[in-house]
Amino acid sequence: MTRNAADPASGVDSPGELVRRLDEHAYLADEGLATAGFLALRMGRPLFLEGEAGVGKTAFARAMSQVLGAPLIRLQCYEGLDAAQALYDWDFPRQLLHLRAAEAAGVADVDRLEGELYDRRFLVARPLLRALETVPSVLLVDEIDRADDEFEAFLLEVLSDFTITIPELGTVRAERPPVVVVTSNRTREVHDALKRRCLYHWLEHPSYDREVAIIRRRLPDAADRLAGQVARAAQRLRAEDLLKPPGVAESLDWTEALVALGVRELDPETAAVTLGAVLKYREDGERIVKNGLAALLDGG
Repeated sequence: MTRNAADPASGVDSPGELVRRLDEHAYLADEGLATAGFLALRMGRPLFLEGEAGVGKTAFARAMSQVLGAPLIRLQCYEGLDAAQALYDWDFPRQLLHLRAAEAAGVADVDRLEGELYDRRFLVARPLLRALETVPSVLLVDEIDRADDEFEAFLLEVLSDFTITIPELGTVRAERPPVVVVTSNRTREVHDALKRRCLYHWLEHPSYDREVAIIRRRLPDAADRLAGQVARAAQRLRAEDLLKPPGVAESLDWTEALVALGVRELDPETAAVTLGAVLKYREDGERIVKNGLAALLDGG
């Protein structure tokens, strides 16, 4: 199998080195994630990251692009996404302008005009084509579980040989395959065929100590006590039966909001008025307030 372009040119020669390089870009990876990321680089395989929303899957791809000095090209998946929206499209307004200009100039050669209409300059490259043509690059296929089964099968085909055929222009093959990170929030099961093509890693919510470290690393203006209180509260919120338990992203949002308010120590009153930064459903907020915010912060 062809090795990825990022290795060995990236200088990442071990999982420990990847941990250090990611830390330089404010991403604290544990040993399991760093090992999966390193093997994806070394083996030239896509990395499939699965886990609940907000645990750092997208942030990992962003940090990898910074580590590798490669642009991040993101394909956000959604229901109804098709190949044309992910691959390429023709710029019809520009083609029409070209036709009108040719008519005004008196060009009568129909074959020539038709050939010019499908020139590369009229092609609009979407994320997958851009990733194949950009060396090096990191391709993030975000939330593949939101796409339809048909698109999932199409993506598998693209990732198998990193080749795209454009009928009017020919075949585009990646000079060096991009580093690929595929993420899923597991709103539905992704087919085994796609997972088999990738290296797989399940991203857990961080431990209390790691979450404190992440908050302090990303938001150095936050007081140590505040970072500990937010992390402890987030851990307790995840143990509740909520519609949307908070991820690390919400912990960071909450801390950033508190820092913006000049808060150095979290109390129940302040937690009540800022709860919308960490809980995104009215029912969740009402439940936590009803249970008592003092209990949420107890021991913090």
